[in-house]
Amino acid sequence: MSFERFCILLVVGALAGWIAALILKGRGLGLVGNLVVGVLGAFLGDWFVRLVGFTPRTSLAAFLAALAGSLVLLWLIALVRPRRGKK
Repeated sequence: MSFERFCILLVVGALAGWIAALILKGRGLGLVGNLVVGVLGAFLGDWFVRLVGFTPRTSLAAFLAALAGSLVLLWLIALVRPRRGKK
């Protein structure tokens, strides 16, 4: 992975994590947690897209892969992590 691709995934992933938390209302991890999940989701989404044979060539494609990875990761974390405030 090139340094440029790595930097793009960091920036796009942070944005995707924030948007994924807005989509999955109430399942976020706070601002910093959402950004970290977004970056991890970006790498997960990029890996999966490449695994199935596609290469995200545009920023929009990279963002959509990152958003999908972030949504899946936040959803999985919400399944494992107990909800606070509700009994």
